[in-house]
Amino acid sequence: MATEILVPVLGESITEATLGEWLKKPGEAVAADEPVASLETDKVSVEVPAPAAGVMGAHAVQVGDTVNVGAMIGTIEAGDGAAAASPAKADAAPAPAAPQAPSEPAQDVEAAALSPSVRRAVLEHGVDPATIRGTGKDGRITKDDVLAAASAKEDAPAAAPTPAPAPAAAMAASGARKEERVRMTRLRQTVAKRLKDAQNTAALLTTFNDVDMTAVIEARAKYKDLFEKKHGVRLGFMGFFVKAACMALKDIPGVNAQIDGDEIVYHDYADISVAVSAPQGLVVPVIRDADQMSVAQVEKTIGDFGKRAKDGSLKMEEMKGGTFTISNGGVFGSLLSTPIINPPQSAVLGLHRIEDRPVVRDGQIVIRPMMYLALSYDHRLVDGREAVTFLVALKNAIEDPTRLLIDL
Repeated sequence: MATEILVPVLGESITEATLGEWLKKPGEAVAADEPVASLETDKVSVEVPAPAAGVMGAHAVQVGDTVNVGAMIGTIEAGDGAAAASPAKADAAPAPAAPQAPSEPAQDVEAAALSPSVRRAVLEHGVDPATIRGTGKDGRITKDDVLAAASAKEDAPAAAPTPAPAPAAAMAASGARKEERVRMTRLRQTVAKRLKDAQNTAALLTTFNDVDMTAVIEARAKYKDLFEKKHGVRLGFMGFFVKAACMALKDIPGVNAQIDGDEIVYHDYADISVAVSAPQGLVVPVIRDADQMSVAQVEKTIGDFGKRAKDGSLKMEEMKGGTFTISNGGVFGSLLSTPIINPPQSAVLGLHRIEDRPVVRDGQIVIRPMMYLALSYDHRLVDGREAVTFLVALKNAIEDPTRLLIDL
């Protein structure tokens, strides 16, 4: 008797998702609770576990289809996988020989477990996924694994020339051009809609300042080894900025508030959303009660978010809420930007790259490691004076980290 595979409850207010990929092919053996499919929701990817052990039945929906919570997407048939295998597979090799040739099943499993972004990377770089050792969840191959394999391939001695490049060379010589259409992921669609809604609803304005990073860089260089030895995590700059932002939010509570209808909701806590890059796009998990955390706790939390964003194991509840957002475009080399707020929040802080610039100190022109800060905010709630005051408080705390210790 077949057991239906149903779309699980995806979280509060989420009623549908997109089928991202099938992790099991029809005829493959499946263990109870083993992931058989991946769903893309507005915020994260969710794996669908097998409701029972048996053999993967027919796929009721295809990759890219929209499915509702509770909908049947496939079945688990009774059996152990051998009897349900297709005739083609049965004729391919005698059953006793299968244990002596593990490479073929491994290739099947890897091919089935590749996400769309990983498959594109494999095609772009021309690497064999069967030769890649996955570092993602359950040994799955990530995009970073593909890039590392491609880099290793480039560094390896050149192989004997083959006729394969000839068509590509001919195409380049003829000036042929290609286009590729890729369906937007549900996450990208949601991000696009929310950002546009923010522009249409909020009265967005951005205020800038710059900050001298000398003191923080010196503190980091002095204590980073001891810090990592004691706490098991590297001392970065985000810990300083999160703590400085929390302190500034207490002084300027409007930046930490939000508009709800005709009311303003003020928060006596700071739940800081941090933008993290993931294979499927930008995600924004939340550091709960960041104002109560130490720098070490903040760094550990951000490090954990970054790791789990790459392997797709972030949970939806970890990205709900948030009272203020910090986005660090500097890690990608950004010099200056005007970030867009994350509704219903009223403000977002943009960090940028650190570069040596000439500045005047005590009447002398000196070189200092400087960073531009950008605060975008909803002018309906936050006035220019409050925005400037917030940035100045943040700047003062970063340029003199002792203020973080004495809450000044």
